[in-house]
Amino acid sequence: MKDTQETIFWGHIVDVVRNRVFDGKIVVKGDKIADIVATEEPLKDVPYILPGFVDSHIHIESSMLLPHNFAQAVVKHGTIACVCDAHEIANVLGREGVEFMIEDGKQCDFYFFNGVPSCVPATSFETSGAELNSEDVEELLKNENITHLSEMMNYPGVISNDEEVISKIELAHKYNKPIDGHAPMLKGDDLKIYSSYNISTDHECNSIEEAEEKLSNNIKIQIREGSAAKNFDTLLPLVEKYSDRLMFCSDDKHPDDLLQGHINQLVNKALQKGYPLIDVLKLVSLNPIKHYNLPCGMLQKGDNADFLLINNLEDFDILATYIKGKKVYDSKENPKDSIQQPTKAIEYNNFKAEKIEKKDIAVEYKEEKINAIECFNGELFTKRIKIVPKVENGYLVSDKEKDILKIVVLNRYHKAKPSVAFIKGIGLQQGAMCSTVAHDSHNIIAVGVEDEDIVEAINLVVEHKGGIAFVNKDDKDILPLPIAGLMANEKIEQVAKNYDRINKKVKTYTNKLNSPYMTLAFMALLVIPEIKISDKGLFDVTRFSFI
Repeated sequence: MKDTQETIFWGHIVDVVRNRVFDGKIVVKGDKIADIVATEEPLKDVPYILPGFVDSHIHIESSMLLPHNFAQAVVKHGTIACVCDAHEIANVLGREGVEFMIEDGKQCDFYFFNGVPSCVPATSFETSGAELNSEDVEELLKNENITHLSEMMNYPGVISNDEEVISKIELAHKYNKPIDGHAPMLKGDDLKIYSSYNISTDHECNSIEEAEEKLSNNIKIQIREGSAAKNFDTLLPLVEKYSDRLMFCSDDKHPDDLLQGHINQLVNKALQKGYPLIDVLKLVSLNPIKHYNLPCGMLQKGDNADFLLINNLEDFDILATYIKGKKVYDSKENPKDSIQQPTKAIEYNNFKAEKIEKKDIAVEYKEEKINAIECFNGELFTKRIKIVPKVENGYLVSDKEKDILKIVVLNRYHKAKPSVAFIKGIGLQQGAMCSTVAHDSHNIIAVGVEDEDIVEAINLVVEHKGGIAFVNKDDKDILPLPIAGLMANEKIEQVAKNYDRINKKVKTYTNKLNSPYMTLAFMALLVIPEIKISDKGLFDVTRFSFI
């Protein structure tokens, strides 16, 4: 029998649809807003009531949490919905991984809007664990839980009219699903071709000029602030002119950062900088809801009863979060235990790598200068540089004085020889970092000062069949990620504690990176310029070819 009990909420109601703030009451019956009534007299000592926040683009896997544990972590920050791209687990497990994420998300009161990963693998220049071809994409697009085609990062394939790429785009058109974009630095005629396929968003802009050119090509801009990529401060001035065509997103958020906040942090920062309340809230509610045709409520009569109660517009403390009329977070109550994922989740993995030896990553001296990667704090972009390597006994080794460290990628899906190169910008003075979170194919990636530590870190990850590790001589520490080598089967408090412990060890030996493991993870991402490394070798992204 449907619940018909009425609950009344009094407050300062923020109506983003009609651009107004007024005092009144919201009447909730069951999971719907039955009525909204304005009062003639101003109300005192009542909260503000506003729509819940929507993250317009995120990879849940990057939180290292299963979806139901992720939901429990973010409702306290006012997030009620996420537009998700299960691209990471799809590269490991294919269609089965996407379906696993959908089913896990159904365990909790939260809106997970899932897309079909469009580029699995992202390129043919790396080894992934699975493939999603156009037939797989069509079967997923038929799923009622699928809302869109996720980021089309193979923009060279779009521009060159690649048959398989265009087939996936046409399937999204067939099923009337919006298409997310991913086209860093694309401009001019190539951008016109890309946008002509109705690719409707982009979260990779690095400047106001780039964003405005994409906006002029009918591409909406997602202003991103994650653990590694931070474009918020650069792009926020767009709100002054384009508030109806912008959205906020996090893209990738590590557990320690997620524990501190989510989309609410972007809302707070924008308000503190003086941007109007209604304009800011559009970016986290009305705009993504309209763009993706989401069923989230917008504080209108007949809507789903989805809203937040906050104390005031200055502190912006979230008092309670409601989804479909149910209170999913109360600041005065301890959160209830989330449903634990069955142990079957541990079976969701694809890991065949074997332990390596020091000789496997040895590089003979052949040239006076070699190509190397230069990375930067808070950026996914890298530079291709020429360096004079340090040589010992005829072999190239890390040079910590010049911050030139050895970086290794090992195929996790087949036994293979490691790919080895050098990188500047990590700043480690001791030890080695290693991870199976390595976009996009999630092979094993490691960087370190001594070859012995690099090998030990890789072998520690191999032993656990996935995880994030740090090794410094006898100190060996790991956060196991047994689910696809990407996620743990624990709540955020435990995952964040373990991650923070390892992260602090790394930061003891480097002060160059705010999020060392997030930066490391993107050094294998072959669709972000300028130079990256895959399990097959050093790669020039601008030319889309191996060096």
